[in-house]
Amino acid sequence: MKISLNWLKQYVDTNLAPKEVARRLTMAGSEVKGLQVIGENWEGIVVGRITAVNSHPNADRLTLVTIDLGGSEETVVCGAPNVAVDAKVAYAPVGARLINPHTGEQETLKSAKIRGLVSNGMACSEKELGISEDHTGILILSDEAETGRPLADYLGDVIFNMDVTPNRPDCLSIIGLAREVAALTGQAVHLPDTSYEETEPAIEELVSVEIDAPDLCPRYCASLITGISIGESPQWIQERLISYGMRPINNIVDVTNFVMLEYGQPLHAFDYEKLGGRKIIVRRADEGEEIVSLDGIERILAGNMLVIADVERAVAVAGVMGGANSEVTEETTSILLESASFNPRSIHYTGRTLNMPSEACMRFERGISPELTMPAIKRATQLIAELGGGKIARGIIDVYPGKVEPQPVAVTTEEVERVLGVKFSREQIESTLSLLGFECRAGSSASEVVALAPYWRSDISVPVDLVEEVARIIGYDEIPTTMLDSPIPRQSPEPVIGLKRKLSESLTGYGFYEIVSNPLVNLETVNKLYPESHSPAPAPIKLANPVSIMHEYLRPNLRVCLMAALVTNRRVEGPVRLYELGKVYLPRFNDLPDEVEMLCGVIAGPRDESSWQGVSDGSAQATFDFFDAKGVVEGLLGRLGATARFEPSTDETLHPVKQAAIMVDGGQIGVVGELHPTVLEGFDITESVYLFEVSLPALISFTQEHRMFQPIPRFPTMLRDIALVVDAGTAYQKVTDIIEDFPLVEQVTLFDVYSGDQVPSGKKSLACRITYRSPSHTLTDEEVNEVQQKILDKLSSDLGAVLRS
Repeated sequence: MKISLNWLKQYVDTNLAPKEVARRLTMAGSEVKGLQVIGENWEGIVVGRITAVNSHPNADRLTLVTIDLGGSEETVVCGAPNVAVDAKVAYAPVGARLINPHTGEQETLKSAKIRGLVSNGMACSEKELGISEDHTGILILSDEAETGRPLADYLGDVIFNMDVTPNRPDCLSIIGLAREVAALTGQAVHLPDTSYEETEPAIEELVSVEIDAPDLCPRYCASLITGISIGESPQWIQERLISYGMRPINNIVDVTNFVMLEYGQPLHAFDYEKLGGRKIIVRRADEGEEIVSLDGIERILAGNMLVIADVERAVAVAGVMGGANSEVTEETTSILLESASFNPRSIHYTGRTLNMPSEACMRFERGISPELTMPAIKRATQLIAELGGGKIARGIIDVYPGKVEPQPVAVTTEEVERVLGVKFSREQIESTLSLLGFECRAGSSASEVVALAPYWRSDISVPVDLVEEVARIIGYDEIPTTMLDSPIPRQSPEPVIGLKRKLSESLTGYGFYEIVSNPLVNLETVNKLYPESHSPAPAPIKLANPVSIMHEYLRPNLRVCLMAALVTNRRVEGPVRLYELGKVYLPRFNDLPDEVEMLCGVIAGPRDESSWQGVSDGSAQATFDFFDAKGVVEGLLGRLGATARFEPSTDETLHPVKQAAIMVDGGQIGVVGELHPTVLEGFDITESVYLFEVSLPALISFTQEHRMFQPIPRFPTMLRDIALVVDAGTAYQKVTDIIEDFPLVEQVTLFDVYSGDQVPSGKKSLACRITYRSPSHTLTDEEVNEVQQKILDKLSSDLGAVLRS
């Protein structure tokens, strides 16, 4: 936002240098990002008065303009269409520094012969002076400009480029910043007089206002001015708008923009004669309702957008832009002026959805105070009547269904000291807040101050807000540096962060590469993971306003991102090991999505890199299989102190008979297996791919438990190998569960699986190595034989297993 220092000084007296004003505003929270000094290069340029305009003898479109400089005269050649006798202009002599309108570069003005006549100097346009981009004619100054006065003294200014924080919409106005400067310098604010003369009849006899959506429009004010004339705004208003970067249009529109910049309250002027039924209705738009906005574009509205309507149709998109069907034109003679308060979320949604950014929208969506509507409409009504020559109907319509009584906020000197680390007296706090317009009184204790925020402030609600006001006005740089007077709070890191770090370290050690993918995906890629149903359950969440069709949905799992990365990285030879730690987004009824932290990994290709030590007999290189992926899961969980079990599962993305549910403490935490052939076909992958997926919340408890030290065993192990014949459908997990349930058994390792001619049909052979150890003594053969016989008896009775002969 751009603010003119000259304009600012109309509301607050200050003799501070521009840089000091900028520094104090910045230190108080309203950052001045830069200064633009207008007129610093206008040396020699003065105010002149045109005394004669004659035709150029050698050119039809050029004129000879004689300019009085207050003691001397100069005649220059000019091609501007707006030269006129008695007009005040900016005269630049030879040697002045001006901007070349064609190149944009600053150049030194030289004497020139134009169509045979020498021109020593020139009358300047706004663009040549660096005021604006307007080069359609010369700059015409106010009649009040003193002839011969240096232009820098008359028109020079300093423009502050402000960066106002979102919680301070009151500072999006010249008066709001004047109040800040006044508080920082101890000066008073000079507000403009808003009184005016009213005429009969009363406005209620000529127009009515109805609010059908009070939740979106808490207040609506309207005034009526009749008998106006549309024309150019006076020079002083145009200069203010130009200094902000706005283009003057006409006296009515310019007044609404001027008052918006002055008070921070957007206004809108309707052509009263174009309002059907002489009634304003503030309502939600009909679904699919159409309106042509002031920029000439037809807008299609949604049912949750707010419009200003008459009895026949919508005449404005509330808080965003007016409609062409009620636009002020040169034929307009009566104005209905609107000053309203709208729901910030509604305006933000409407402006973004319709892609209609505007100065009004920016202010409304930041939550300006409803109390600004009345002073702003009075000021605008006064100026419209003054500049347009109209009559003002008696009264102002003020419909205020959302009125909320302001609530005072209390703060104590102890709280101020606790937050800021420096002690201020109650009197200091009261005087500081009073400078900002707060009404202060003593509280229930000697140290308490009760403050009522001024009507223009919408950001004060809790005690710490008052503490901030005290700190920034007294000055953050005035708060002394002190040592901490209390211990630093003990750090309580998020358990999931430590869990993710451990998992990343382990996977990196296993040769995996981490990917970080975009959480936005497209539905076509997601559906490739579900070959049977062709759609995920639950359905992924679609964005309301996606940037492209390739990023329409929040990912329901990490698999879709890993598969896309695998397709890209499979172009290289050798093994591929990829994993991602991130959030997936699952829908919740009538609520924001459930964001679940997940781990997902894939492996594919040969198990080892190509090497001269590899296969040399011409046989195929060994590739990853299900047990590689299973081993990764066991290794990860083992480091966390968790013991994994694997049970049958029915994950649609995985091969029907080559997958398993990962179980920990009786609950499923994930899945591991080979990808379904149809899924691989959908991604144009011709080799087997193995995937594991784990839900991190299920593992959080293992990061919070303290691991107990386990001493190195003192006594040796004893190994026994057994080969069992069991039914072909018997899971190995059932065998190990029975064996590991016996005392002295430390570990069970499967080293061979066989089915064929040497075992009966429908059977298979499982060869296991059982490791026995006692923590208290060296085992004897008799002890081991006894336990092993009990194991064989249990296997025979529960599973029908027999020793293979």
